[in-house]
Amino acid sequence: MTEPKRQRKPKPAPQMEPQTTHFGYSDVPVDEKASLVHDVFADVAENYDLMNDLMSMGIHRWWKSAFMNRLNPQPGMRLLDVGGGTGDIAFAFLKRGGASATVCDINAEMLEVGRKRALDRGILDNLEWTCGDAEKLPVADASVDAYTIAFCIRNVTDIPAALREARRVLKPGGRFMCLEFSHVVLPVFDKLYDAYSFSVLPALGQMIAGNREAYQYLAESIRKFPAQERFAHMIAEAGLGQVTYHNLSGGIAAIHSAWRI
Repeated sequence: MTEPKRQRKPKPAPQMEPQTTHFGYSDVPVDEKASLVHDVFADVAENYDLMNDLMSMGIHRWWKSAFMNRLNPQPGMRLLDVGGGTGDIAFAFLKRGGASATVCDINAEMLEVGRKRALDRGILDNLEWTCGDAEKLPVADASVDAYTIAFCIRNVTDIPAALREARRVLKPGGRFMCLEFSHVVLPVFDKLYDAYSFSVLPALGQMIAGNREAYQYLAESIRKFPAQERFAHMIAEAGLGQVTYHNLSGGIAAIHSAWRI
């Protein structure tokens, strides 16, 4: 007689680890980060520009001017500025001769501040405001000559997805440009910058914007963002070509540039 075959016990289904991402130094579920970032910027929208001036001692204006010099707007050029809620990049682009600009931001409160600033400056023509996600832009394929994103992409949940979207909306030969906080490359200066970031910035946030946590998050999010070479590699992986970067103020910020080829 043969022995009866033993029934194999079914293997337990593998336990799926919940997907998480970073929100500053905290780990949060992927599907919660966008709302957390939204809440940060909604809360500080009215004081956003004042805080930029105070915490950078006005240097952010020089960075944005250098950014625009490299973009070099031309007549007929159409710009999509992603995450540009309060309008600085779009205003400078139009002032320097660009044809039209669309500001796309996920945060309606930031866009409202931007609209008010445009009205105050008498900028009424060739400027559009739209609420949209950098990872899923409400913009047609190959429809813009230039894509800019300034001090925004480190807040995006899926950075590679946002970079692929940048490529999608650019016309062949279109320009990608990113201005973002980066990694300080000067010895000693990096330690001073860390001390400033984690002590002065949150204190300013509490005093001016009434939100210490938002500017604590700012300091942490900068440290979590990829260094210059790694981010350049990510841009290339998204299908953009001729990627270069230029450090500003010893690497506190950096301009990354690429082309859709």
